[in-house]
Amino acid sequence: MTKTAALIAAGLLLAASPALAQTPPATPAPTPNPAYAARVISLAEAKTVVAAAEAEARKNGWAMVITVVESNGAVVLTEKMDGAQYGSGQVALKKAETAANFRRPTSYFQEAVKSGTLNAIFTGAMALEGGELLLVDGKIVGAIGVSGGSAPQDGVAARAGAAALK
Repeated sequence: MTKTAALIAAGLLLAASPALAQTPPATPAPTPNPAYAARVISLAEAKTVVAAAEAEARKNGWAMVITVVESNGAVVLTEKMDGAQYGSGQVALKKAETAANFRRPTSYFQEAVKSGTLNAIFTGAMALEGGELLLVDGKIVGAIGVSGGSAPQDGVAARAGAAALK
């Protein structure tokens, strides 16, 4: 009986050892948050950003909704490309607001959720790629949110728009 108990204990110990050796997934390291600028994005700048994001979307055959907000989250410009799904309007807005409010791209929250940290979604952040900060002289003047494709496609279009402001 003692030998059987010892074998069972050894078996349980061996079965549990891989689980004990596992470490929780790493949470993405916080990126330095740029400061807000003393000004917000202008309509002319927003049009430039949207045009660049739209050009990238058209080049790839994607129908998207593109929203630009001021650094405080107020909408400056929204464009729904022909054929874009209706649900993408609210998603694009939420991505732009998330980037502006939390001073980081929405891909940060997506990676946090992938690694098992759910705090992001409990704060109301949109945890899908496609929200990017709009910076002038390294400071936040607004944000862009793009929706309509896959999360990586939305991110490509949003980064193309953000790059047009530099």
